[in-house]
Amino acid sequence: MRNLPIVISGPSGCGKSTLVDLLLLKDKTMCESVSCTTRAPREGEVDGREYYFITEREFKNRIAENDFLEYDEHFGNFYGTPRSFVERLLKEKSVILEIDVVGGLNAKRLMPETLLIMIVPPSEIELEKRLEGRGSEDKEKLAERLRRAKYELEQKPLYDYVIVNDDLDRALKELREVIDFERNKEK
Repeated sequence: MRNLPIVISGPSGCGKSTLVDLLLLKDKTMCESVSCTTRAPREGEVDGREYYFITEREFKNRIAENDFLEYDEHFGNFYGTPRSFVERLLKEKSVILEIDVVGGLNAKRLMPETLLIMIVPPSEIELEKRLEGRGSEDKEKLAERLRRAKYELEQKPLYDYVIVNDDLDRALKELREVIDFERNKEK
């Protein structure tokens, strides 16, 4: 079984984090990548567990050294997946990168062996219900997330696999099967 970088993307509210958490609980031949960020740690966060907390200067140096598979700036802070970290982990395990579509496509460009899997909701209506059910955002933020979701869903043809999360157990089973199939393929 070969180790692969595995990108899992999908709009907010599709259940990708839940699926990744369940997958990693059951399969110790995989681990999740840890991103770098320039934002300050929140209470309870540990450097190297949630993120690697680095300075903006260090982040920009790593950009110049091409050490990110993908990176972006949100609300004045940088976030990125360090290529060197992923390459080191790949010597032991497959590495899951739970990142957005743009980052996923960039990771695939830089590491062509990357497996791209998109998790999608059963419908846009269901996605809207899930996001509203969170109750964590005002109408403007919700509308912004839905616009972003529409864009991400339009990128489905660029992904290797698309898994509909309409039933958590079934989606998890399909995710495991896809990953096992790809890891067992000859190069």
